[in-house]
Amino acid sequence: MAAISPWLSTPQSFSNPRVPTRCSRRCTSLPALVSAQEHHHQILSRDQVVMKRREVMLQIASSGFILPFIVSPAFAETNASEAFRVYTDEANKFEISIPQDWQVGQAAEPNGFKSITAFYPEETSSYNVSVAITGLGPDFTRMESFGKVEAFAETLVSGLDRSWQKPAGVTAKLVDSRSSKGFYYIEYTLQNPGETRKHLYSAIGMATNGWYNRLYTVTGQFTDDESADQSSKIQKAIKSFKFI
Repeated sequence: MAAISPWLSTPQSFSNPRVPTRCSRRCTSLPALVSAQEHHHQILSRDQVVMKRREVMLQIASSGFILPFIVSPAFAETNASEAFRVYTDEANKFEISIPQDWQVGQAAEPNGFKSITAFYPEETSSYNVSVAITGLGPDFTRMESFGKVEAFAETLVSGLDRSWQKPAGVTAKLVDSRSSKGFYYIEYTLQNPGETRKHLYSAIGMATNGWYNRLYTVTGQFTDDESADQSSKIQKAIKSFKFI
């Protein structure tokens, strides 16, 4: 997988209007100056929100590719249901159903994330599921703070696409997106030149820990070489994720 470059966004600089020392017929009134200052601050605030959105989107995009993990089987609670068990994270207030024989690992250094937990088979493979948690500012109170799901998905996937470069980089294509019960569900593919295509399913939701809002990105991935059985396991795991 080629390195994913972050979006580049430079905040605009705004200076306060200069208040004239003398007033004439052409002199701007004080209320007008205050109004102009408030307008500039509003624009700056919107700029900061856009930058934060881009930072979060970059973290969402990269959350599925952060390995290796430290295996931590003690974190898993087992409730047998067919070939799945329920993993419960009391500290981060979520649970997810995963295949019985999958391992559980946590990133030693989350690098910008509050927490990253991964679920994967014991044998070497390219399919896995991960849960990445990111802290959010007060401007983000619900998923709609990022815009509608269609625009959100387009921004996420187009930000990953590098097929237009010369030489061509990773090709990212959006397959589907929808919103349900407070979550954004996104399906897309990534393919580096000469490599097998990867399918990714993500469920993205927001919750609070009592102090601040947090964004949960649950991502499952597999390649074209994997079996349909593995694909269904990953989709079942993603759909089972819920807050507790």
